[in-house]
Amino acid sequence: MAKDRYAPKPLTDIMAGLNNRLSAYAGKSQALDTQQTLLKDFLGPKLGDKCRVSNYRDGTLMIEAVSAPIALRLNYLKMDMLSHFRAAGMAELGQIKITANPQTTQRLGAVSKTINTPITNSRKMSEQTADYLNAIAASAPPSLKEKLERLALHAKRKT
Repeated sequence: MAKDRYAPKPLTDIMAGLNNRLSAYAGKSQALDTQQTLLKDFLGPKLGDKCRVSNYRDGTLMIEAVSAPIALRLNYLKMDMLSHFRAAGMAELGQIKITANPQTTQRLGAVSKTINTPITNSRKMSEQTADYLNAIAASAPPSLKEKLERLALHAKRKT
């Protein structure tokens, strides 16, 4: 008699298959977390917060940067980074690939929190600066004179 492929499978069979995959996924996740820590130790807090280890496969470590200038900077540090990872126990590491991915910002929690904070400007123009601007405007061409006088009016606002 043929096997009925639509027959329900026992829960133990399903969980046994998932358990192996989940443990493999958890192991890879822990390895990536360790590599991210090594990367942050090498780069320091400022540059380390702008990139992340995205994958490690077949001796190739893939790193995503939040922008192209950051990726370029990481490319300059690639050989030193490779030596750092090998010294930390990743002897099988053969190369590092760095890509710029703007969506990395969303994946990095600390960077996205700093972007969403509103910026308040508490600097105010002094009366003396406004007087200087008006004095310069007196001898300036008409188009520049109008702009300097408008800028000087900001000192009179008390907001």
